[in-house]
Amino acid sequence: MIPEYWKTFIIKNELTGKYCEIPESADLSELDGGNLKLLDENQIFNEANEFYPGIAVKKFGYIPVASCSLGSGDPYFINTNDGANGNLYRVYHDAEMIDDESYNMDEAVNLVLADYTDLLKYLCKNGN
Repeated sequence: MIPEYWKTFIIKNELTGKYCEIPESADLSELDGGNLKLLDENQIFNEANEFYPGIAVKKFGYIPVASCSLGSGDPYFINTNDGANGNLYRVYHDAEMIDDESYNMDEAVNLVLADYTDLLKYLCKNGN
């Protein structure tokens, strides 16, 4: 489920469990930026298979890779359709549901970074 390129990126840069702070000026969703914690493999699996929005968006190639560290509950995703160095997305857990298994994707998904490797620029200095 987790693409090898993501695993390699996380392992090579020792990012599991680390925190990033994306400034408002870099957040392509034009929100207030983002504070996130990168997930380990078990957390990725749980977020994708046990919780919304992961359950609803995985069929579109979205893989949860981080969670909001400020309490919004909005996870961050890569999309396997983008491939290596693809986008980083925020998916709103409280977006409009079309039915019990599907979100209004236009409303739910927001582009945050054009290249997820830019997370390295925003890694918190002490890692948390």
